[in-house]
Amino acid sequence: MALVNYAMREINCKIVYYGTGLGGKTTNLKYIHSQLAPSTRGELISLATETERTLFFDFLPLDLGSVQGFKTRFSLYTVPGQVEYNASRKLILNGVDGIIFVADSDVMRAKENVDSLQNMIDNLAEYSYTLDNIPWVLQYNKRDLANAMSIERMEKDLNIRNIPSFEAVASEGLGVFATLKAISKLILNRLQ
Repeated sequence: MALVNYAMREINCKIVYYGTGLGGKTTNLKYIHSQLAPSTRGELISLATETERTLFFDFLPLDLGSVQGFKTRFSLYTVPGQVEYNASRKLILNGVDGIIFVADSDVMRAKENVDSLQNMIDNLAEYSYTLDNIPWVLQYNKRDLANAMSIERMEKDLNIRNIPSFEAVASEGLGVFATLKAISKLILNRLQ
């Protein structure tokens, strides 16, 4: 849940990027960090293994200015995509205000996407969250792959609540800010 500090007139919200390993979650954060002025973002903190895969989380605080007289900040986190780090995945979801589920468009990753979505649902249940009571959006990443699944198939497999979905190529920045803007708007609308 968003942390509201009335004395400081601040709202702090938490967005989690969830999905399979090597699906593009960290790439989203790196692109966002590279495009924003230092005055609107904090440092990108990334913990990675020797193979460059996120081990625990990436964290990027964003200052979005004032909303109804409150300074609004979003903290962006990614979860490790690997199932063996499920305890970390679950922990990072605690207190989440919105989720961007990053799905890998590679046809060979279709089952992993579905399994990761189910894992997210299971982990949210640990905190009494459901996909009906938390804002979330889908990002279909790696749309530039030669073997990318059709959007229709990805929608059928993953968009079980008919939520906003976005095509992306995070490595080039395509769809990155559209996805972030959509989840931010859903969170802010919910706060009002």
